[in-house]
Amino acid sequence: MGCVLIALGLFLLPYIDTNFAESESRDIKRLFTYVCIIGFSLTTFFALFLFTKITQPMQQLIQAANAIRKGNYGTRLSLVTSDEIGELANTFNHMAAQLEDNIRNLNHEKEHLASVLRSMTDAVVTFDGEGKIILTNPPGEKIMQAWESLDWAGEEEAGEPAHRGASSRDVPEPLIPLFKKVMEDGEDQSSNVHVQQGVWSVQMAPLYEDSVVRGAVAVLRDVTEEVRMEKMRRDFVANVSHEIRTPLSMMQGYSEALLDGMAASPEESEELIQVIHDESLRMGRLVKDLLDLARMDAGHTDMAMREINLVELLERIYRKFSVRAKEQGIQLHLRCEQPVITLYEADEDRLEQVFTNLLDNAFRHTPSGKNVYIEAGGLTDNRTKSAKIVIRDEGAGIPPSDVPFIFERFYKADKARVRGESVGTGLGLAIVKNIVDAHQGSITVNSALGKGTEFILLV
Repeated sequence: MGCVLIALGLFLLPYIDTNFAESESRDIKRLFTYVCIIGFSLTTFFALFLFTKITQPMQQLIQAANAIRKGNYGTRLSLVTSDEIGELANTFNHMAAQLEDNIRNLNHEKEHLASVLRSMTDAVVTFDGEGKIILTNPPGEKIMQAWESLDWAGEEEAGEPAHRGASSRDVPEPLIPLFKKVMEDGEDQSSNVHVQQGVWSVQMAPLYEDSVVRGAVAVLRDVTEEVRMEKMRRDFVANVSHEIRTPLSMMQGYSEALLDGMAASPEESEELIQVIHDESLRMGRLVKDLLDLARMDAGHTDMAMREINLVELLERIYRKFSVRAKEQGIQLHLRCEQPVITLYEADEDRLEQVFTNLLDNAFRHTPSGKNVYIEAGGLTDNRTKSAKIVIRDEGAGIPPSDVPFIFERFYKADKARVRGESVGTGLGLAIVKNIVDAHQGSITVNSALGKGTEFILLV
């Protein structure tokens, strides 16, 4: 307004000087000056009013919005007015409070989800639509890192090249078929994945966004032990059936021969009866061994722990096998480093069963003219006192491929090394392992084909 009055005055002053008298012109100029001063003052006052009531609150509102944009969700406006600016400030504060609550709740949910994922023993891996890994929990990250270091060049399907992608954080090779099927069908998929010596159970589900599959989440669980135990169970049932069926068939056949009168003489009848008796004893041993293993697996092994002299126990076993050694033409040797070797917590009967099984194996696999050794010595460290027992033969030995499995039930190494006259049940070494474990001990084996086998016990 002040600028308008000044501009108007510049045009009016020549007109006033021309058309009015000097006294009147001076009064008019004075009046015009007063009007300009008053107008300029009113303009300045109105500008200050606008700055205070509108511009300054709007600047505060802009600053508060920028603060919230930067993550300061606790920012609030302190404007207290009853006009539209005040209403806008109240609305802004209410919006900021709701936004802060929503962000806090989202953070709590995120932390809760992260805690759940961290506490899961199963691996969880999330992929986007392009197959890139976007989220893993610690077990999942561990698996992904392990699988990334593997060479999949030789594991692709015939006629289909291995998929590697541009990034090492792509879907791992074993999960590609499941991922493709989930992305194509939009349904949950599950499968067992074999990676080297491990087996993984994989459950993969699609992730949706507006009815569109935008990725997948996979849950991986290591089922290697479960698969192994299931295979052992099937093998166990098959082996038990086989081991029982053989003596049963022989007993049935020879008993039918007796009933049909096929024995032409008392000697033949006695021979048939002896076979039936031997097979019944074999079945009895098998059933006894099975019951012993079942009790051990169930934790019901009766162990009468007490202090024993290991040397006396080994001398008794040596005397028991000396007769068999003479019959088979085998030299049996016993050597103890000390006259007394004390085991403070041991079950004498169970240890005798261990040594009997090991020596029985040694005698069955050692030809005439060879040696079987029993050696014992005391071991002392800073905390415990134990003993080392070695049972060594000069028999056929065990093939290297069979050594890791000899303590499994019904596992029998190369049949060529069995002498055939007294085949065991295949449970002896499994029982030995269980008894040694019950004594908190260990048993290892060293063997070479044609040179013999050595069992080392620490109890």
